[in-house]
Amino acid sequence: MLEVIATFARWSQLAANLILLGGCVFLFILSANKSAYAKKWPEKLECSFIGLAITIPIALLVIVFATILQITGDAVNLKHPGVWLNFLNETRVGQIWIGRFIFAVILLLFIIYLRKVTRVRWHYAACASIAALPLIASSFASHSAAEGVSISAIAPYALHQVFAGIWFGALPALFLLFYSSEQSVDVGTHRLAIETAQRFSIIALPIMILIILTGLVVSDRIFAEQYAALVATEYGWLLSSKLLLLGIILVIAWRVRSDWLPALQSNEQTEDGLVENRNNISKWVRIEFILALVLILLATIISNTTPAKYTPIDNWPFPFRFSIDATWNQPGVASQVWIGMAIVALAFVVIGWGQFRNWSGRRLVIIPMLLLLSGFAVTLPPLTIKAHPETYRQPPIPFDTTSIANGATLYAQHCVDCHGIQGKGNGIKSRTLSTKLPDLLMELHVNDHTPGDFYHWISFGMVDTDMPGYADKIPEEGRWDLINFVHALSRGYQARILTPEIVPDKAFAKPPVFSYTTQDGSHGALQDFRNRQPVLLVNFSWPQSKQRIEQLRHFYGKLREQNIALLAVPTKQLTTDELAQVMDDLPFPVVTQGFEEITASYALWRRTLSTPDIIGRGTVPDHLEFLIDRSGYLRARWIPSIDQSGWSDIDALIQQVNLLNRERMAMPFPEDSVR
Repeated sequence: MLEVIATFARWSQLAANLILLGGCVFLFILSANKSAYAKKWPEKLECSFIGLAITIPIALLVIVFATILQITGDAVNLKHPGVWLNFLNETRVGQIWIGRFIFAVILLLFIIYLRKVTRVRWHYAACASIAALPLIASSFASHSAAEGVSISAIAPYALHQVFAGIWFGALPALFLLFYSSEQSVDVGTHRLAIETAQRFSIIALPIMILIILTGLVVSDRIFAEQYAALVATEYGWLLSSKLLLLGIILVIAWRVRSDWLPALQSNEQTEDGLVENRNNISKWVRIEFILALVLILLATIISNTTPAKYTPIDNWPFPFRFSIDATWNQPGVASQVWIGMAIVALAFVVIGWGQFRNWSGRRLVIIPMLLLLSGFAVTLPPLTIKAHPETYRQPPIPFDTTSIANGATLYAQHCVDCHGIQGKGNGIKSRTLSTKLPDLLMELHVNDHTPGDFYHWISFGMVDTDMPGYADKIPEEGRWDLINFVHALSRGYQARILTPEIVPDKAFAKPPVFSYTTQDGSHGALQDFRNRQPVLLVNFSWPQSKQRIEQLRHFYGKLREQNIALLAVPTKQLTTDELAQVMDDLPFPVVTQGFEEITASYALWRRTLSTPDIIGRGTVPDHLEFLIDRSGYLRARWIPSIDQSGWSDIDALIQQVNLLNRERMAMPFPEDSVR
């Protein structure tokens, strides 16, 4: 019950705010015709402003009341001022609520002032600007701002709400205008309704386009490329319902703009025809407003629903999915898709041509609809691939060195005979199989399919192939470890373009994370350095790397001046004497626990363009160094046995670190799990 009350309060507050904004904008447009002030309906509209302005702060009070009650779980706590103060002062939501409430009170005071002064056009512009402030403030508490407040996160959502207010809030005014015209026999009132509706129609089209565009930007951020959630999560279903409702509203708006409004302006219309078209506009604008109220309710519910990118899809409901990555390079797919898109584009051309030729409404709908359906029927089938209930399941195991090392062990036990030591599909049993195995190392097979697809195949086998299921042989966690190992194989090979020199402002290689313990017993993780400093990860052998370790010791002070962390990871267990030799006056940490998993996992990143190392078991160099930036991306790599001089010149290394430190690109951290 409390949640229902809170939802109703959010909906009424948002609807009232939007109507005030749009109503003021509409009156601003109307005031271009000074004779409009002599009519009664603008005064009726302004009278509603007081009630709407009062609704906003009252609803905000109900919202904060419900929020605190949900947090504390006890109504008794609401009697203590300290509980309110702590919420309002110590939480981001509370601080944003204060801003929204202050702006709502300012809006109410301005509405009261507006009622006591002579109508002036700039008053409406000022009122609309003030009405936009609570909406903008609410953007700071939206899903878009959940991961950080920035202009790129806030602006699209704030603009989306403002544009929605200009459109939605004007609908009651437009209805009131035409209703007044219906009740009047004054020709001037009828002409005013037509002229005002025409002016509003001119700005309504670009406003609606901007609503759609900003909505797409916001949705793209919320879904974070997980668009399958649109039809498989509560958030997606609500958004899909909202889009369907918006489509109906757009059809109504299109009929008003393209049919009934031009008919009112026609000199050939009879009196009965004018009355009929005016009544149609009044009736359908009223319906449009009611549907818009439902749309606002859906938007309110969506804003308090867990975003799609945080909602796991544990059971994909369809036996298929669409994938451009997995299908585009197949024969005939690209040409068929382009033909289908051309048919879709033709549908929109036909709409324009039909309007130009004054086609009937039924013909103008049926022909483009048939073209659209035909276009999609041509475009979508070649992009379709088989899906499984687990296709979009997110891995519960992080992409870390421990998981990869365990996956490597399981791969050697269960997979190597068929898939080969390096995953190239050339194992000793591969020639006896009825199907050709994919190359997991060099081809993009891993990128073309989801981790959930691999989980299904490993668990239950692949239909019409020789691959069996391993659900009864490998525990669930082990199957995810296998998937991490396969992705590490593929990522390592794709990162072969890395060199000792970074490519400024370009980051793509996502290495595995890891935890470690150093020689002095201190603990840490690779993630600890994010947003702080780059990391130089040194995988060394002893005594082969002795000279390099001595060099890093000698120049460590110079490296520290560049704000870089250095982690030394031995490729094998060091004896007590060897560790003592390595640690002799060493100023940077040496990993003593977790080193085996780290070196084994990062060895998969050893391949280069000149040395692909794809024959047999491959060769792991004695010494590798990796430069990881502050966002957690692998940016450069030096292999002395392959890259020759490289970072043996400390100044060359420092130059690369300086480039990383000067970068200002904003990159999201690599995902915890493979995707």
